[in-house]
Amino acid sequence: MSRKQFNNIFLKDFNIKAKKSLENNDTFLSDEEIELKRYYKKNDIKKFNHLNSIAGIGPFVRGPYSSMYVNKPWTIRQYAGFSTAEESNKFYKENLKSGQKGLSIAFDLPTHRGYDSDNPNMVGDIGKAGVAIDSVEDMKLLLDGIPLDKVSVSMTMNGAIIPIMAFYIVCAEESGCQIDKLSGTIQNDILKEYMVRNTFIYPPRESMKITSDIFSFISKKMPKFNSISISGYHMQEAGATADLELAYTLANGIEYVRAALNKGLDIDSFAKRFSFFWGIGMNHFMEIAKMRAARFLWHELLKEFKPKDPKSLCLRAHCQTSGWSLTEQEPFNNITRTSVEALSAVFGGTQSLHTNSLDEAIGLPTKFSSKIARDTQLIIQNEIGICKTVDPWGGSYYIESLTDELIKKAKIHIDEINKAGGMRKAIEKGIPKMRIEQSAAKKQAKIDNSDQVIVGVNKYKLKFQDEIKLLEIDNELVCKNQINKIKKLKKNRNNDEVKKILNEIELCAKNNNKNLLALAVEAAKKRATLGEISFAIEKVYGRYQPKIKSISGIYKSKMEKNKLFKKVIQLSDKFSENQGRRPRILIAKVGQDGHDRGAKVIASSFADMGFDVDIGPLFQSPNDVVKQAIENDVHVIGISSLAGGHKTLIKELFLNLNEYHSNEIMVVIGGIIPKADHQFLKNLGVSAIFGPGSNINEIAVKLLNLLLQKK
Repeated sequence: MSRKQFNNIFLKDFNIKAKKSLENNDTFLSDEEIELKRYYKKNDIKKFNHLNSIAGIGPFVRGPYSSMYVNKPWTIRQYAGFSTAEESNKFYKENLKSGQKGLSIAFDLPTHRGYDSDNPNMVGDIGKAGVAIDSVEDMKLLLDGIPLDKVSVSMTMNGAIIPIMAFYIVCAEESGCQIDKLSGTIQNDILKEYMVRNTFIYPPRESMKITSDIFSFISKKMPKFNSISISGYHMQEAGATADLELAYTLANGIEYVRAALNKGLDIDSFAKRFSFFWGIGMNHFMEIAKMRAARFLWHELLKEFKPKDPKSLCLRAHCQTSGWSLTEQEPFNNITRTSVEALSAVFGGTQSLHTNSLDEAIGLPTKFSSKIARDTQLIIQNEIGICKTVDPWGGSYYIESLTDELIKKAKIHIDEINKAGGMRKAIEKGIPKMRIEQSAAKKQAKIDNSDQVIVGVNKYKLKFQDEIKLLEIDNELVCKNQINKIKKLKKNRNNDEVKKILNEIELCAKNNNKNLLALAVEAAKKRATLGEISFAIEKVYGRYQPKIKSISGIYKSKMEKNKLFKKVIQLSDKFSENQGRRPRILIAKVGQDGHDRGAKVIASSFADMGFDVDIGPLFQSPNDVVKQAIENDVHVIGISSLAGGHKTLIKELFLNLNEYHSNEIMVVIGGIIPKADHQFLKNLGVSAIFGPGSNINEIAVKLLNLLLQKK
């Protein structure tokens, strides 16, 4: 037998065996509990009713526009804002010169939560996770020299949306730009704040009134501006699987549609200005399918409201690559992760895209890392031929199957929300928050078990890593500058006029007889501050404080064979025998940082490990945390910090511990903590620091060993 004949027989036999193996077997479950096959055939997609979709025609599975990127590529955006308006303005101008086509503004946490920078409780957060904006004068500095009639502006703002929109409008008018020429998007998606991100101010019902007022104002006066960007991004960052992100985002959208209709607006006056915002993670094909399924479902859901304009049925989207998927370990690997996620967004048909920087798991992005992130999009647009065809994955057996499965899974979740009375009522009952937290706990257990590989974190780990340069913000200097600007503003304005317009805003909130945004525009012209406008509304609506609930049992259920988990239980039992009670930990967020995925996952997993766990309410001061720790007689305070205020806030925490003579309480911290800050924190008295990607079992072992040594 010749070598050629042997090879042909071998290959034929191999192919038959491989085909049988693939056909007989092999299915597995995704995180969304979708049964996936190892091998897909034409017969797998015959039954789907979305296969004949054409880009630009409902149900828009293949894209919202007929030519997609062939005539015009997606808009490159970089979400940015830091320290002062002046510094952010320089950054925006540099990016626009380098190929960026639109601005995406990040505000600091006090701004999000409706506080001015001169509020003494805001010191640690000012200018840290975004730009501080206290008045229309700050907004004018932020956008100075940027042609607002030519550059679209996207603003991630929900809580203090009334003053921020007012400042933007007045800024445009005073720079000579008519507001009907403004283009861009305001996020205005308050419902998701109660599920995940937590930068709310007012209760859900009252916040929906604000959302409706913004719809009304923009639909009448700003025809090129998108009145809402309904966000799934923060759900994914908080742990939601693709089906949950898809379902809850669309359910939020329907709640906003109903709110606008109840305001008396015609559906075609606002629905075509809706846009959506997806998080794009590392499950490449699932993310592509998610965006295609979203367009199909939105088309189906909106048809029930009988719009006359086909554009009202079309879902358009902005995407951002995942921040959660970025790792502190080997950060240059994050360039690859972001590139893969950017491809997912483009293959899925996004209209604009932000790519995260390689260093965002460690600190704020530098100019160096931001350029790499932006250039990633330029390379994809210009070098690989991706803009030469529409929906290149259309017809793929695998992608079309995933699209169909996600449509079906999302419908189940949407039905659950509808049975609860709609999304606002479901939020008040805690349904979506619970489902997302359960999903996050399952995901963490998979990572800690190494069932899901993260290169450099739980596999292929290096012992030593090079340090990379990080952007440092002088928080104290930013704070001082902002306070001085506020003093100057109040000194030079007519305070009687300001008081009068603030009273009108308060009456409007009480009587619901005028448009709050229209009144806030007048207040901005008179130089009322963000905090003053927000507080005028708060006096009527109140400030919302969510109920803290924890889940248990999920992490433990995935740890049956994990040796390290068993060791934690043994150490926990040993501590209990020695001390006569369980180790007790207070998990706390300090300052205005509302990102609580890590805190919730730690709380639920530690409860499964034999700890008594207390969870502090969001937005505590260091003094509040210390008081709760003393009252509950805890052994450990665990601080979760993701917004950069740790140096100021932890210093204050230790001052309070000292004042109450409670230095025996151990303090540990986890989150985004640059290594350059570690020694400073340890000098204060922090016993252990845990960065992103830390294994929870390893964290627990270290804490218990420290406690056993201490006692």
